[in-house]
Amino acid sequence: MASVTLRDLTKEFKEVVAVNKLNLEIRDKEFLVLVGPSGCGKTTALRMVAGLEESTSGEILIGDRVVNDVSPKDRDIAMVFQNYALYPHMSVYDNMSFGLRLKRTPTGKPWPFNATRTFSKQEIDRRVNEAARLLGMETLLQRKPKQLSGGQRQRVALGRAIVREPKVFLMDEPLSNLDAKLRVQTRAELIKLHRRLGITTIYVTHDQVEAMTMGDRIAVMNAGLMQQCDTPLNLYNHPANVFVAGFIGSPAMNFVPVTVKAEGDTVKLDAGSFSVALPADKAAVAKAKVGSECTLGIRPEDIYDAQLAGLVKPTPGNTVKVGVDVVEPLGNDVEMYLTAGPHALIAMINNKTAAKAGDQVDVVFDMDKSHLFDKATEAAIY
Repeated sequence: MASVTLRDLTKEFKEVVAVNKLNLEIRDKEFLVLVGPSGCGKTTALRMVAGLEESTSGEILIGDRVVNDVSPKDRDIAMVFQNYALYPHMSVYDNMSFGLRLKRTPTGKPWPFNATRTFSKQEIDRRVNEAARLLGMETLLQRKPKQLSGGQRQRVALGRAIVREPKVFLMDEPLSNLDAKLRVQTRAELIKLHRRLGITTIYVTHDQVEAMTMGDRIAVMNAGLMQQCDTPLNLYNHPANVFVAGFIGSPAMNFVPVTVKAEGDTVKLDAGSFSVALPADKAAVAKAKVGSECTLGIRPEDIYDAQLAGLVKPTPGNTVKVGVDVVEPLGNDVEMYLTAGPHALIAMINNKTAAKAGDQVDVVFDMDKSHLFDKATEAAIY
């Protein structure tokens, strides 16, 4: 196995900077997820690591070896593509073993035409059968891709990568073509597979739920720049800026423009139609911003129905009167679309709520879990 290090990695397409001075270290055996919206540069970064895209500047190291000028086949990586890229006329066995059979000997002739091939038939059989066992595909080895489901085809693509026994796995949105139920199932299988094999993995996705559930760490990208790289829980609880806060979490965080005001020892966030008081620890940080315009961030799951007994106690400092626009039952929770003056909010409320569309109700903001961002820089204040 090996670490992967990116130093000031940059890719420019004429006037467009797709990846801008990306600095990142993926540790040995780590599962790192690159996540961000379409066009943020995550796939371009992955393709540069794979050698499928030439970098404009910067360095790529696999282990201690700079690989910028090393061909893709000699980087000791294996890539799993979004569209599987299987050969339709070949069996599962042949698809999985193709890369091994194509390995060239010093004489330059591919197996099986050279008796001194790199891999023996026995070694190829061992690797393919072991990968098939890991992926639960022992009975599918003689089938053609058209005889397989989407999930089975994805396993073949994974198997083709596994048999190479590479130092690094690169995965480019491998689950995006699967339906929702199969995506969840395959996601769990990938996590178990990584734990078993322990191969350094860089995984690209635009799905933040995938990122949160799979990654040891997540690197969030936007417009070619890395916004933050941290563990899933730290990204969720301590986003570095408005973009990360809004991208991580589903439904997305609510953002409300506010002015920071002080009333004696109390620091309040005034949104015009309502105001909320900050707890002491957050007030101590926000005092430096008194008189400034900022952005309050509050997650939907941190807004509660004031009529329900819960962990957050309604007080004059954290209770807000809202209008209920839409109620969407989701089983254990109810997703509510609310308005507080001109501000639109989304809340995830316990299903025991009696609130319905058209009602005026009191909701409680859990200000201990709130976030405050600078309006100009969008960086987190607390």
